[in-house]
Amino acid sequence: MLDSLGGKTALVTGSGQGIGRAIAVEMARRGASAVAVADRNAQTAVLTAESARAAGAKSEEVWDAVYKVNLEAAWPTTKFAAPYLRRSPHGPAIVNAASVSGLVGFPDSPAYGVTKAGVIHLTKVTAVDLAPVRCNCFCPGVIDTPLARGHFAAGEDRGARERELTAPQLVDRLGCPEEVARPACFLASDSAAFITGAAYVIDGGALAWRGVKG
Repeated sequence: MLDSLGGKTALVTGSGQGIGRAIAVEMARRGASAVAVADRNAQTAVLTAESARAAGAKSEEVWDAVYKVNLEAAWPTTKFAAPYLRRSPHGPAIVNAASVSGLVGFPDSPAYGVTKAGVIHLTKVTAVDLAPVRCNCFCPGVIDTPLARGHFAAGEDRGARERELTAPQLVDRLGCPEEVARPACFLASDSAAFITGAAYVIDGGALAWRGVKG
């Protein structure tokens, strides 16, 4: 099978819904010998931040909530997995979840963007420090997830809010979670054995130009 994960054991964090769930399912389909899943039983960090902001919470509280989920959690996962990855004979690899928000600035989302930029840099440093264990990350754009649907619903005009976010994309639609899961599985597979320290953009072409479709 192309990009087979046969013989590999996978841990997928944030896998209760959306992209994380799609990655866990796709890894199982690709023959992973075991797929461990982990998730917080709560709203995602961005929705939490929006709710906190609407309730009058301080900026520091919003920042802390997003930081803990997006960046702080990635470090101990990497730290405690490292000894096992170093001993593994099965092409060990780490694939982190970043975002296009970590590559370019978006309005009204400093905590999210800065923490995702941190994930991208953590990926590069991890690739250096753990070599030959590989470490890469993927950077999704606007994907049809519960997080995105919650963001659309928070506006007065759901359709307008969706069009605003997808207008810069060359592929004129929301991305599907499976369209992120497949590249993530590729990065975890032996087919990507010569790829490390990279950030893969999966955004429908939004960052390929500076335009907005009419």
